[in-house]
This record gives sequence, C-alpha cells and structure tokens, in this order.
Amino acid sequence: MAMIEPESLLSAYHYEPDLARAATLPSSWYTDPTMGSLEGQRVFSRSWQPVARLEELQRPGDFVTADVLGEPLVLSRGTDGALRAFYNVCRHRAGNVASGKGNRKSLQCRYHGWTYSLEGRLITTPEFEEAVDFSPGEYGLHPVRVEEWGPFAFVNLDPSGHALSEYLGEISQETAALPLGRMRMVERREYTVECNWKVYVDNYLEGYHIPIAHPGLYRELDYENYRVETRRLHSRQVAPLRPVLGSGPPRRYSEVRADDQALYYWVFPNFMLNIYPDNLSSNLILPLGPERTLTVFEWFFLEPGSGESWEGVQQAIAFSDEIQQEDIEICEAVQRGLRSRSYDRGRFSPKRENGVHHFHSLLDRFLREA
Repeated sequence: MAMIEPESLLSAYHYEPDLARAATLPSSWYTDPTMGSLEGQRVFSRSWQPVARLEELQRPGDFVTADVLGEPLVLSRGTDGALRAFYNVCRHRAGNVASGKGNRKSLQCRYHGWTYSLEGRLITTPEFEEAVDFSPGEYGLHPVRVEEWGPFAFVNLDPSGHALSEYLGEISQETAALPLGRMRMVERREYTVECNWKVYVDNYLEGYHIPIAHPGLYRELDYENYRVETRRLHSRQVAPLRPVLGSGPPRRYSEVRADDQALYYWVFPNFMLNIYPDNLSSNLILPLGPERTLTVFEWFFLEPGSGESWEGVQQAIAFSDEIQQEDIEICEAVQRGLRSRSYDRGRFSPKRENGVHHFHSLLDRFLREA
C-alpha cells in the first residue's frame, strides 16, 4: 500500500462538533501506516499509559521493567518509599540497567557494570578513574513521569503534559467507595486482533451494538437506560443491570439489587476499566501495526478465595471472555470493510454514539497539536 503524506491524511478529516451532522473518521485513518507513526508521536507519547501493577512495587527495592512505544523503562520503589520511573538505558553505552522484575538494592547495567541507585543516581563506574571532565552526578538515569492510581502505575513520556488527575477527572471521586487499591489481579490474557486499534476503541465506546452482537450481555443490562457520559479526557458508560423476572435463560447476575450497575470507563486514548458488582477488569489497547492490535485484559478481585468463591471468579472471567470473542469477530469484520473501495466514512447515531464522536474529537485535537 502506498503511504499517504501526513498532512494529506489530516486534511481528509474535519471534526464536526454537532453529533447529529458529524461523520466518522475516514477509512484511511484506520489503514494507512503513516497514521500509526503520527499517533505514536502525537498521541501515545503524550498520554498516560498503565505499565505495571502496584502489587509488584510495594517494597523498597521492588522494580518492574516495561516498554512504551519501543522505549525501555524501569520503575522502582526507592528506599524512601517513593515510586520512580526511568528510561532503562545506561548513560554509558545504552545497555539496560534492569530486566524483568524483582527486588534489588541498586540497578546495574549488565554490559559494563555501571550501577545506579534506586533513585537513579550513578554510584559506580568501573575503571573510569582516568576519564577527564567526567562528573558522575551528571550521568544519572533519565527520569520519566510516573503516578499511581488504584492498582496501577502509570507513566507519561511527555515531561510537560496533562497530569494523570486531569485524565481521570471524576473517575477517582466516582470510584472512591470501591476498594480498587486492595484488589488483586487473578488472571491476565492477551488477544491479538486483526484490526486497527481505533476500531477496537470505537467498538468499546458505544452500546449500540449490544442487542445484536452480545446476546448474553444484553440479557444482563437494561439497554433502554444505557447511557454514555463524555468528560474532558475520558468517558463513562453507565449500564444498569436488568432485574431478574421469572424464568428465562441463565443469567450471570441472577441476584440483582435495585442500584446494581456496570460501569465502563475509557481513559484517552487506550485504557478501559470495566466495573461489575463483583469484579474489576482492565483493557489496555496497544497498536501492533496499522491493522493489528494487542488487547491486554487483567481481572481483579478483592477476595478470590476458593470453592464457590473461586467458581464465581472463573464464571466472571468466562463471561468477559465470551464478550471479548464476540467483539474480536466484529472488529476484524469492520477492518476488512474499511479496506473496501466502497467505504470511506459513515454517520453517527446521535442517541447512541456520542462516546465514539468524543474519542474522534480528542484524537483529532492531539494529532493536530505539534
């Protein structure tokens, strides 16, 4: 496929704030390789990305390595209890100073042995006594912004962008009563989906497809009262659970209280939280190429336990996996359709697709900002 120049790609779309008149993104934004490069530079490198779970970084000396946009990173819990993040790149000859995860008193390059404190300060440089005009204090690890929320550690490669609190907005307040920080991950699954990452996000941000594509989920949710609320840098989908009335097909949530609901939070550009009465799951959507995406699911529970409790955990994961498999089928079909010469862009349902329209507005804004 011939690549399109960045400015030509951007000029193919003009954001229309009136949802009733707006059109979706052009198909080239989902298929052209140039768009992936632009998104890496202007979207992913300027947004908060969850890269580790705090349960892995509780004790002084705990460290975890990660990768964002091909940038190697290391997060460490210092002796002072503070969480820090650095580029996992030795200042000598660019070797890595950590691998995997674990607990150490220092970070050491496995190439020539340069050693750094957990706070990123250079403390050992073997056989460097004869170096002229060399000051170890000027060769510490380069820091990366890091913040904690719920069970996650987030990083941002942009040293001057929005604070994490701006991305999360009202989420912290709205989930304050939930024990998110005490929940523990029970299972992690990775799914490779043959579609552009935005196809997957578009699909997540509307319940319009639930009656057709997700019959099991449709039985659980009160679709008529399903709503999407857009905020500054995130959105919230509120889905009341349908009461159980008489006999019918088996239900995942067979005991529903009056105020029980599912909450689906999306944080720009690629992080989701799915909150049900008995569990939390997270989705991280990572582009692998213009038409391939990695979706990382993690399920969190407060007290997984054993016996009936453990069976409930497995049922919750199986229910979520069923929805994921249905979404994969949809998204891959959509990606094939986006490649068709017959399609360029579509229109929005003003009643049901305000979340997708909001995502497109943020994406357009970030892409046009230098």
